[in-house]
Amino acid sequence: MTAVIRQIEPRDLPALVGLCKEHAAYERSEFCDNGQLERLPGAFFGLQPKLHGWVVESGNQLVGFMTVTVDFATWTADHFLHMDCLYLKEEFRRKGLGRRLIAELKKFGQNQNISLIQWQTPTHNIDGIRFYEEMGAYSKDKKRYFLTVES
Repeated sequence: MTAVIRQIEPRDLPALVGLCKEHAAYERSEFCDNGQLERLPGAFFGLQPKLHGWVVESGNQLVGFMTVTVDFATWTADHFLHMDCLYLKEEFRRKGLGRRLIAELKKFGQNQNISLIQWQTPTHNIDGIRFYEEMGAYSKDKKRYFLTVES
């Protein structure tokens, strides 16, 4: 299996939205198509990108992706990377691609002079948790809350 990891390009966005749908299903969440394809170009490729990402390409198709935002913490008064998504299609897991994606993320952090990466995963994602812990990551128990802003 040959796979290339590269930064996301505009041509990747339709396939990326499809992978997002798969990722949501994997996490037992709902995916609501609300115009992502129209908004993602500005997020990735605008004058001040809000989102950075990489894709895994094999056989001219996208089989995985990872996205990250740069955030700022009050307690440390410092930037950190928030890994928003890391997803690989089932048949591409356990082949070293997740490790390669994390290596790209670490390089990105070094280039941005950022030394901390944070993310979350559902508690039922046992394989993901095992992978993250094998990579040297540690967890802190918290609950994640959602609140809709009404107009």
